[in-house]
Amino acid sequence: MAGTSTNLSRHLLCSMHSSSSYYYYNSKQTKSSSTPGKFRIFNRRNLTCSARLKSAPHKKKTASTSLQTSPPDPSRFSLSGSFSLINIIARLSDGFKFDELGLEIWSIALPAALALAADPIASLIDTAFVGHLGSVELAAVGVSVSVFNLVSKLFNVPLLNITTSFVAEEQAVKSQGSDDGSSQIDHGVEQQGKKLLPSISTSLALAAGIGIAEALALSFGSGFLMNIMGIPADSPMRVPAENFLNLRAFGAPPIVIALAAQGAFRGFMDTKTPLYAIGAGNLINAILDPILIFFFHFGIGGAAIATVISEYLIAFILIWKLSDNVLLMSPDIDGRRVVHYLKSGGLLIGRTIAVLLTMTLATSMAAREGPIPMAGYQICVEVWLTLSLLSDALALAGQALLAAGYSQGNYEQARQVVFRLLQIGLVTGISLATLLFLGFGPFSHLFSTDSEVLAIAWSGLLFVAGSQPMNALAFVLDGLYYGVSDFEYAAYSMVLVGLTSSAFIFVTAPIFGLAGVWAGLFLFMTLRVLFGIWRLGTKSGPWKMVWSEMEKLDE
Repeated sequence: MAGTSTNLSRHLLCSMHSSSSYYYYNSKQTKSSSTPGKFRIFNRRNLTCSARLKSAPHKKKTASTSLQTSPPDPSRFSLSGSFSLINIIARLSDGFKFDELGLEIWSIALPAALALAADPIASLIDTAFVGHLGSVELAAVGVSVSVFNLVSKLFNVPLLNITTSFVAEEQAVKSQGSDDGSSQIDHGVEQQGKKLLPSISTSLALAAGIGIAEALALSFGSGFLMNIMGIPADSPMRVPAENFLNLRAFGAPPIVIALAAQGAFRGFMDTKTPLYAIGAGNLINAILDPILIFFFHFGIGGAAIATVISEYLIAFILIWKLSDNVLLMSPDIDGRRVVHYLKSGGLLIGRTIAVLLTMTLATSMAAREGPIPMAGYQICVEVWLTLSLLSDALALAGQALLAAGYSQGNYEQARQVVFRLLQIGLVTGISLATLLFLGFGPFSHLFSTDSEVLAIAWSGLLFVAGSQPMNALAFVLDGLYYGVSDFEYAAYSMVLVGLTSSAFIFVTAPIFGLAGVWAGLFLFMTLRVLFGIWRLGTKSGPWKMVWSEMEKLDE
């Protein structure tokens, strides 16, 4: 284990000190173009580093080359000897500088983060309008939205992640085949100036089926779901909650189809088109809300109708833009691909359940402390989850870039993505922690003016801010798993992490109160990082190929 950690540390240092030489190829966005949007290809170069750790000395063979290069300065890379503060700052600035790859990651991540933030903002707008109808209506909508979001997280998000990986892999292989002058019908064919990617066709077909199934389950099972949520039949919330859920059920098919289309665009490394579509849909939702709720007196039904209309608009825009360059439906759906999707999706559903159960247990244990501690806990969790959107966007960028390099067999590019994404994730986490320490006070007052609640929230500041570096690394590692389709390890490791963290919370929360809950959630994120780093260090599974060339250089 020590040797593994040493090797991984040395690889990270090699990446930090290696020079960058990337170039981009931008294909034109025309109907005859084989790539919707731009696709990036990176130069392959020999990754060398003279840094050596004393604890792991070994010899390295010198590869002959026709290029004459000046030898590196040993003092620049040596890890021994004393360091001055200036040298340390120079090393950090050299390791975390923004090169072409770093800019590429952010160009994908920032629009994705804005798109991810659009839905919570739209929910806040809905809540603001519904809140003027009364507390019963607001509570009813809250229960219905919770049920709807639970179903969405269980089934829709796994489909989104799988589609992103499979489309990125298939597109990269297709692009490589075109560059080599070869054509592989299994990876994409041109018909009528458009590309046929079986992964997109399969994903959209599954999305349609899942969406219809969700709509039927939510509509016909609304009463059963309300019972599970603990809403009795004589509760004043019961009827409006069921009515709202029945109307929202009509929006399930476009939501799933839109997510599948988003996965396709993400696979093409295009996160701007989904951002524009989601922005347009949420704008329509904000306009229709007051009209349908107050002018036509539809009440919370008007809020549901406005949301459903916006969801159909988002799906229409995404499918319309996707159809400009891609044939959406394959004349022959490959059963093996469907099985592959279902197997990978099943693994990610299990992983999602492990996360939801851990978070639900933490919330339950916090609720046992009373209403005031629970309110303070909720503020901290909302801030914690909101900040995770940026880390999630970084993971998305890494997933698409890593899938492209890995599927092409360009393992050097894959290693560069891994190294740089971990560096950016760590810096992002530290930056978010610093911002929270400085600005948590004014931000927390947006949620409550109760001094007791704010005092509880302040007590959780150490967790919310201090856990940001771990959060960022955990999300980034998730993106790396998905980038090489390491879904099996991602699922099983999360189940083990969830069980361990849940047991810790269950034991410590009754003794230490909210401090036990905070400690359990921090353990949850820390174990995710440790399991991820360990997976990279073992060089097993799909990671064996990623590190294979590096091992040859070290021989």
